[in-house]
Amino acid sequence: MQDNIILNLISDLNIEIYLDTADLEIIKKKAAEPYIKGFTSNPSLMAKYGIKSYEKFINEFLKISGNKPVSFEVCSDDLQVMHEQAKRINEFGDNIFVKIPYYNTKGLDTIKVINDLTSQNINVNVTAIMTFDQIKNIVDTKNDETETILSIFAGRISDSGRDAAETISRSVEYINSTKKNFKVLWASVREIYNLYEANNCGSHIITITPELISKIKLRNKDLKDYSIDTSKMFYEDALKHKINI
Repeated sequence: MQDNIILNLISDLNIEIYLDTADLEIIKKKAAEPYIKGFTSNPSLMAKYGIKSYEKFINEFLKISGNKPVSFEVCSDDLQVMHEQAKRINEFGDNIFVKIPYYNTKGLDTIKVINDLTSQNINVNVTAIMTFDQIKNIVDTKNDETETILSIFAGRISDSGRDAAETISRSVEYINSTKKNFKVLWASVREIYNLYEANNCGSHIITITPELISKIKLRNKDLKDYSIDTSKMFYEDALKHKINI
């Protein structure tokens, strides 16, 4: 029921929602929902859920994801090994995007790795992007038609005190002007309002955690009612925990 409500509440949006998690139980529950257009994961999320075997994780994920796009990340810092891992990950399924960070930990960019992979028809999700210059470097060097996702970490840009929406908007505008096969993804969501910001910026995709998905049902909620509900929450917690003075 709640999922039908969410679907109706976002029917006017032009952005695709990808679920960002490594929790296989949640993926199993959400895979059939029409408003979930794809999935993303990363090594940090895998560690959070105690994933030990990457191969087993990928196979189980693909069995329950409904053939929707899924992003799996390489886990090497060496550029050549990244390339080898990406090819290995790609072999698991046609709906896979291989996540490659823009930089390795030594600050070396991965543009050559990205271009080598896409030239072999391997879909790539370039991750941990923070600046328009990084976007421009990737876009300007691409010479093939393989679909590529550019994940701009908007939440982390905002953490630095900068306007992430400006970076997203500028990136979308530049990509559209080139007519190349890229999609911009708003990553590192901090609050559900980011969904509406991302849509207004023209971002093609946004990744949202399971914890934030349910907050979509609050869209356009009457703020007087919301104020009263909040007061009730504080009052009932005081009663429940016998807080008095």
